[in-house]
Amino acid sequence: MAVTESEADSTHRGTPAVHEGILRRQSARESAARTYARALPIVPVRARGLTIEGADGRRYLDCLSGAGALALGHNHPVVLEAIRKVLDSGAPLSVLDLATPVKDAFITELFRTLPAGFADRARVQFCGPAGTDAVEAALKLVRAATGHGGILAFTGAYHGMTAGALAASGGAPDLQVGRLPYPQDYRCPFGVGGPRGAELAARWTESVLDDPKSGVPRPAGMILEPVQGEGGVIPAPDDWLRRMRRITADRSIPLIADEVQTGVGRTGAFWAVDHSGITPDVMVLSKAIGGSLPLAVIVYREELDVWQPGAHAGTFRGNQLAMAAGTATLAHVRENGLAERAATLGARMLTRLRQLQDEFACVGDVRGRGLMIGVELVDPGAASVPEARDSETDGWDSTTAPHPADPELAAAVQRECLDRGLIVELGGRHNSVVRLLPPLTISDEQASAVLDRLADAVTAANRDHQRTG
Repeated sequence: MAVTESEADSTHRGTPAVHEGILRRQSARESAARTYARALPIVPVRARGLTIEGADGRRYLDCLSGAGALALGHNHPVVLEAIRKVLDSGAPLSVLDLATPVKDAFITELFRTLPAGFADRARVQFCGPAGTDAVEAALKLVRAATGHGGILAFTGAYHGMTAGALAASGGAPDLQVGRLPYPQDYRCPFGVGGPRGAELAARWTESVLDDPKSGVPRPAGMILEPVQGEGGVIPAPDDWLRRMRRITADRSIPLIADEVQTGVGRTGAFWAVDHSGITPDVMVLSKAIGGSLPLAVIVYREELDVWQPGAHAGTFRGNQLAMAAGTATLAHVRENGLAERAATLGARMLTRLRQLQDEFACVGDVRGRGLMIGVELVDPGAASVPEARDSETDGWDSTTAPHPADPELAAAVQRECLDRGLIVELGGRHNSVVRLLPPLTISDEQASAVLDRLADAVTAANRDHQRTG
């Protein structure tokens, strides 16, 4: 399946021939495990900021942002300059775990952003270049430090695709990790929602830990996402996070915050734990910290630093280009107040999206924090699930109970978005949540364009869905 002469000639012209040929070869050659390529049949050839241009000449607004890895969007000038500086310097590009000026600068900038009181007693471990490897490192570290084997995680969690990370995620096929309820308003596991639902979730956690017959032995650590991403864009209540910090601290259980997707300004604070003011024992960091290049680390309290040499290693943990790009990204976000900008713009986007919720019965819930936004699509024609309670009567209220998730409609909205030049992701328990992860550099005008296209897509998909349903 070689590239044909006609395809090669048209490579620089942006034609359908190149586009279709590359997609055809991808389908024939690549693993069935590919994911994004199935829902997004595009061939990116150029990109800048929020915009991607495909091989067919079409332009797209990218609200996937490398699954949240592109805090500054595609090919930001400060990132490109940092990469070119390393390339032009003649510095080695991969150095295992040796000390270099590039690494020293990255650690210095990273520690400058950490929660107050953490950096002065922290250690950093460079892992393999993916977030899932950093999760593995965090789990291994707390097990080594505490001498215990079990881990506590939460329903709806996503921590990666390697064995240990999968075991702590919501879709784990085997029970290797104790599972706790994660609070949420729309589909509260206790049918309550709000502060009362979060309180019940916290009490359940305390019961599991303190009941000698709970069936859950003393764990090595607890891992949580301050905002669940793949779980459906569900922000944890700040009071609940503070409660988890107290529960774990009182019982000497290390608390691991997975900030792989939430970090570097995404949620409207530099780190999502900053909203609640907690300081975890371990932070798992990847995606945006590499400035679009692969990089993953864990940062943890120095008391946990019981590693033996080589206890967790990786050939590519010394990626100098990623460290340089990461330093530039961290500094640019910090110096330009992009986290605060994400908070302000994200709040405006949520307000407008909630108008869709008022207009369309199929929009069940709109939620998020900063520029991490989710729109859950439901089937309003199906019977409501009695999961919500009336706050005044404390009885079941079928008028506020959520309808079943509608993954087919969500997929249709994603396709309609793509037809309109908008790239969005799907997530949530049933893949029924349309997710927006635009770069922190998105302008007001671009945000309006994104919302216009999404609203138009929901209108079209809902109309077709009703017609065929």
